[in-house]
Amino acid sequence: MGIHLFQEADTLVAPVGERVIGDVEAGVRGWIEGVTGMGNAVQNNVLFSIIAVVAIYGLRRIILRVVDRRVEDPRIVYQWSKSTSYVALLLSVVMVGTIWLEGLRSLGTFLGLLSAGVAIALKDVITSMAGWVFILWRRPFQMGDRIQLGDRAGDVVDLRLFQFTLLEIGNWVDADQSTGRVIHVPNLLVFTEPLFNYTAQFEFIWNEIPVMVTFESDWRRGKEVLQGILDEHVGDTGKEAERAMRKATKKFLIHFQKLTPIVYTSVEDSGVLLTLRYICKARERRGQAEELWESILDAFSEAPDLDFAYPTRRMYHNLVEGKKDLRADLPPGMK
Repeated sequence: MGIHLFQEADTLVAPVGERVIGDVEAGVRGWIEGVTGMGNAVQNNVLFSIIAVVAIYGLRRIILRVVDRRVEDPRIVYQWSKSTSYVALLLSVVMVGTIWLEGLRSLGTFLGLLSAGVAIALKDVITSMAGWVFILWRRPFQMGDRIQLGDRAGDVVDLRLFQFTLLEIGNWVDADQSTGRVIHVPNLLVFTEPLFNYTAQFEFIWNEIPVMVTFESDWRRGKEVLQGILDEHVGDTGKEAERAMRKATKKFLIHFQKLTPIVYTSVEDSGVLLTLRYICKARERRGQAEELWESILDAFSEAPDLDFAYPTRRMYHNLVEGKKDLRADLPPGMK
């Protein structure tokens, strides 16, 4: 009998409790509607929106705490913070939009908004991913290539989803030598910056060394001396370059009429300019130029009729130095 009475009491208390809670909820909703003018549907949307945003950013804080405890590198922690901030913002916009706009309940519309949101919030990231796909597909460069992208140049030492890494050359160091610095370049720049590749398919480049001799020097003999030095040091390189060019023409229209080294002649203000032009491997430019210059210095030191020209100031006496038929006439009183 006692048990039966307790069961009836529980049965009576439950509806009473539900009614009390319902009355309190109705009172609160009525008060909110009276103050703000928002109906029940709008209040529900506001409540669900707050819950969704709080849940998303709460999850972000938990993730950042875990990362902060396990990762010591502040740069990685910073990257996690920025990335999770973008993702949390994107998810918040999508969730709140789903709550407030009935049209988003269709899967197609939802995915369309999601794609648009991702494209806007992570534009650079997505473009870098597209650049990564382009690099793998079209292969404008590969690991180990020496390239220049805009004003950045170096050897490719790493390639990842969002960026590639260069071991820098040039800058304050002459003749394309390494500086020792590492440059991390976003993949998206392959779409916006001009790309130069020193070594793809055809690993040879043209180099020139200007040698200025005085007007009084025997420039013809100087040209012969320089041509001999070129043939001695880089003559075999032309044959190797011809073989490489035949292989490169299968992919690119690379063609040179002559790959043999040559010396060109021109006249400058300070003397006769003899320019050595030759082909060499991209990574051997400085070493080969050094060998050539040492041979040139030795040859000129042994040649009495060859002398280097440099900016100087001199007086030219036409009556003494000028050609006989081109000398100026002296005034009658000075003859």
